[in-house]
Amino acid sequence: MITDLLKNVAGRYFPKCYDESMRWDGHEIVEAVAGHLERLARADDLEQAVYSIDRLEELELHPLIHAGLREAGFGTHPEQRYPSERTGRRKSEGKRCDAVLTPDDLPLAEPGAEATLFADENAVALEAAFWLEIKTVAQYTTEGPFARYGSELLATVSQDIRKLAQDRAIFHAGLLLVLFTESQEIAEHDLQAWYDRVLQRGYPVAPAIRHGFALTDRMGNGWCAVALFPVRRL
Repeated sequence: MITDLLKNVAGRYFPKCYDESMRWDGHEIVEAVAGHLERLARADDLEQAVYSIDRLEELELHPLIHAGLREAGFGTHPEQRYPSERTGRRKSEGKRCDAVLTPDDLPLAEPGAEATLFADENAVALEAAFWLEIKTVAQYTTEGPFARYGSELLATVSQDIRKLAQDRAIFHAGLLLVLFTESQEIAEHDLQAWYDRVLQRGYPVAPAIRHGFALTDRMGNGWCAVALFPVRRL
């Protein structure tokens, strides 16, 4: 998964000679997340659990998504400060990204540590990593239809896109949407409608890489869709 070029830039911060031709395989990211979530859902089926993964709140799903990425070999670094938020600020301050991925389970570079005893020569530079914002929304909850399903999908997600697109030190980024819907048809319709809407608003988002699987309907959701929308820099 890692290339010689990635290794050469590891540990550097904002290099002038950075090669933007490096590419991440979004299919690997999507398949890692979807595969792990599907295995968890099937385990719930075997246990005949009252509820499954679609009942979980977004912050409860994040660790499961991270676990799937780690199982696939990605270095997964949750809650990392955006590069633009690191200058002149304490580590406890600044906007954070849901997860930053590195290839081959490598560590993530800490800017400013290159010339110290704490430097890791195998660390991957911030601009070579993949910055991932995550949004999960369920059409149905344990209390019935989720009234804010549409608005929740549009409002906070557009904020995440702006953060990724406007940071000049981020070269590889994406928005991961995990939808729990009544059917596959609804998921596909809603993902396309969402994409059309963000394009109309001028957001720099590329078409999604998608994967999905059937859910046992326990509270109205019969499908899980995992979609990665690559985000381009403004």
